[in-house]
Order: sequence, then C-alpha cells, then structure tokens
Amino acid sequence: MDQASDRRRHPRYLLPSSYTAVEARPMDSESFDWKGHAYDISEGGMRFELDHPVEPGTRIAVRIQLPGAEFLRLTERRPVYVFANVVWIEEDDLDQPGPVRMACVFHRFVMPGDKERLCKRLASGRFSLAA
Repeated sequence: MDQASDRRRHPRYLLPSSYTAVEARPMDSESFDWKGHAYDISEGGMRFELDHPVEPGTRIAVRIQLPGAEFLRLTERRPVYVFANVVWIEEDDLDQPGPVRMACVFHRFVMPGDKERLCKRLASGRFSLAA
C-alpha cells in the first residue's frame, strides 16, 4: 500500500497481543469489566479484542497497559487511559465462542501525560511498524 492510499494520520505499531492488556467500559460505568488484548496501536486508535462485543458507534473508556513496563521508571509504567469510539467489529467473530476483534478511534486522552507517554513508548524502537 502506498502512502497516498493510506488514510491513517499516525504510524501504527504492532503489539504482542497476549502481552498488551486492554480493559474497557461503557461511558456510563465506573468499572473496567471488559478484558482483552491489543494487536496494534497508534496515537489515534487501536485494533484490539475483548471478551465482550461492542457495537460500532459506541463510546467507551479504555485502559491500555503497554508491555515492557517492568524496565521503566514508575511514572512511565502507568496505563494509558483514553476515551474512544468503536469504529468496526469483526462480524465473523460473533458466530464463534471467544473474544471479538474490533477497532476504535481515540477521541481524548484522559489523564495528564497519557498521550505523551504513549507516543514516547511507541517511538522507543521497542515496537515494529505495522504494514
């Protein structure tokens, strides 16, 4: 795919899915009850799976724990919190037991420093660029 046909505004990075914990909740809940893992991430969004399917168009709050935090200072280990909008869901996953793959677009980083911490970790060279 050439750059002219790529609609993404930010570079996308592959994540080790079984090591990148994601928790989500609907906006009207205080508890992050939906558990899963991320596949890839950028400054603007993420492809991930949850044990609970979320309808496209749904606004959610997400907590992302990037891998490799054990090697960082305490302040850099904190999860990243974002408000996001689910933009697609893998319909084929709905017919099978197990997690459902989906993607979201980030609307706003919740905690001070979350965006900067995410961008710094993505630019660290630890993660590969996605195709």
